[in-house]
Amino acid sequence: MKSAQLVQRWGVVSLVMCVLLLSPFSLAEKNDLPELYKKWLEEEVLYIITPVEREVFLKLETNTERDLFIQAFWKHRDPTPGTDVNEFKDEHYRRINHANRYYGRREPKPGWMTDRGRMYIILGEPNDIQRFEGSGTVYPTHVWFYQAMSKKGLPPGFNLVFFQQGGVGQFRLYSPLADGPQALLTSYSGDPRDYMEAYQYLQQFELDLARVSLTLIPGEQAYVMGRPSVSSDILINRVEGTPIREIKDRYAQKFLEYKDIVGVEYTANYIDNDTLVKISKDPSGLYFVNYAIEPERLSVGQYENKYYTTLRLNGVVSDQDENIIHQFEKTIQVEFDSEQMREVSQKPFSIRDMFPLISGTFRFSVIVKNEVSREFTSSNCELLIPADDGRLQMTSILLGYRMRENIPSQGRLRPFQARRNQIYFHNNQIFVRGDDLILAFQIHGMETPLLDKSEIRYTFFKDELEFRSFSKAVGEYADLPNFVEKISLEDFMPALYRVEVTLSVEGQDIFSGKEEFAITHMTGIARPWISSKLLLSPQDPVYAHVIGSQLFNSRRYEEARTKFEEAYQKDPNNNAFVLSLARTYYALKAYGKVVPLLSPLVSQAEVPNYDVYFILGLANYFSGDLSRAIQVFNQTISHYGINTYILNALGECHAKLGNKNEALGAWEKSLEINADQAEIRKKVEILKEKK
Repeated sequence: MKSAQLVQRWGVVSLVMCVLLLSPFSLAEKNDLPELYKKWLEEEVLYIITPVEREVFLKLETNTERDLFIQAFWKHRDPTPGTDVNEFKDEHYRRINHANRYYGRREPKPGWMTDRGRMYIILGEPNDIQRFEGSGTVYPTHVWFYQAMSKKGLPPGFNLVFFQQGGVGQFRLYSPLADGPQALLTSYSGDPRDYMEAYQYLQQFELDLARVSLTLIPGEQAYVMGRPSVSSDILINRVEGTPIREIKDRYAQKFLEYKDIVGVEYTANYIDNDTLVKISKDPSGLYFVNYAIEPERLSVGQYENKYYTTLRLNGVVSDQDENIIHQFEKTIQVEFDSEQMREVSQKPFSIRDMFPLISGTFRFSVIVKNEVSREFTSSNCELLIPADDGRLQMTSILLGYRMRENIPSQGRLRPFQARRNQIYFHNNQIFVRGDDLILAFQIHGMETPLLDKSEIRYTFFKDELEFRSFSKAVGEYADLPNFVEKISLEDFMPALYRVEVTLSVEGQDIFSGKEEFAITHMTGIARPWISSKLLLSPQDPVYAHVIGSQLFNSRRYEEARTKFEEAYQKDPNNNAFVLSLARTYYALKAYGKVVPLLSPLVSQAEVPNYDVYFILGLANYFSGDLSRAIQVFNQTISHYGINTYILNALGECHAKLGNKNEALGAWEKSLEINADQAEIRKKVEILKEKK
């Protein structure tokens, strides 16, 4: 944004130069690049690389990372990514070679650095070239004409003019405002500030050149208040910014963010997505995070008449101190037949899921990896889960285009479901005229005395002006705390809208929520193909265990104990529930409760989890049963081998029992594994002095 503002203020200034001036990296840092990569950055892609891409590239530390980034750079410009040929890359290097061959022969610098070379690399071959040379009246001048570039945000037709200032040196890019017709004339003795006089003089000798001397845009009003308009300079700036506007450079930031996480085979293949996240509260009191991810595309493999891929989904919820509170991994197997594939290929693919979450402020990150195409996408957002304290609370609004009512769920959960009503939506929140707009939200804490005094007001804004408003009494909604309203969009013209939903009690506004949506000119939209599964009932003990784990990770051990005890009481044979409860008792120093919980597990036929042995051994140690602790630690070693934690704990047990040789042996073995243990080394020295 700053670069664009500077360009508009300064007139004809290369956007590339603005990028260089605004770059946060010093010349020394650029000089640290190996020559191969320095040439790529400062010569080969200078005119087409975005500031974000440049910044990311300069932050890379290894040549492997740079190679992968360059691969990603070209991949995100490839018009046919499914083929082995990258037409954009091939054409770009053809243009560089052409510029060096034809525009650098009589110039003091290589062709790619000249004004003509720069414009040729950016725009390619002109539709027409007029040359004005050898007349003696005007300096050598070339006029390039381009058309059919409206998709690039440029006029349907426009000219670029290059001239030899003073008849010598390189061909400079001409500006009607900065140079004027007088700069093209070899012998003009009129007022240098009188553009119209110079134009009329030029018109006598070169009519076609005179036509482009005041404006580069055919048909434009060229003369404003005694000077050419700024439109031509704005055009030049837009031309120079074309390669930057055309590319979505978010992939570069994701490359830097995930290069150490997703694996090298994925880093060059970031694809964008639309993500929607909404919070809902179940009648059980649990808050759920509902999320939907729509990747930019779904790439699949083919075997005979089947189309398939495997998606790996990894989610992480962290608190404000970056402690991981909750994480999950899911595998989504996708398989279509030929008919389904034809349908899916014309629709977005939406992954939808939900999970419970404790109260607090968190950051939610999710990565989706496609194992067939080695593509990945990711999303991050902030989550605020309110405390369930009985106060009035309103969830955010979900906007849907269709609703399926009275779905039999047998008490099980579906993402984005308002009790027994399933809301169908598109992440981009775009609708067509004739759609129904479904608004779904929840208001909690509505006590009975408030119902007859409260109303919900719906206000629609179009272009920031109020478009429509209506109100309904809260008592008219039969399925509280769920509010679902259906509104026809038949009278909504294509535009951007905002809807505000306000709760009013006795005429006083309490709080409101708002969402934006758009009505398109199109008559139809391809709605998503949804991948979603029915989840367990909220009464299932797995939810108590999940919430307990989140509380434990938040160090809210007493609250975690309550949830883990609830899960254990419902399913005492679930070893994961047993271990989690034991771990919480241990954190609360209730060692006497740990031993009876875990002891049965170490005697079962199946080898228990490592943590079962380790926590049981420590609990016996702190309970004073040192012999039993030694026995458990030795069992741990027999199953899982040695490590410093086990050896140090074993040494402590033997030292307390007075077994100096055994303690010394355990600690010395630990120091062999990790010599950087000052406290253990000190204990060894003390023991040796006492021998």
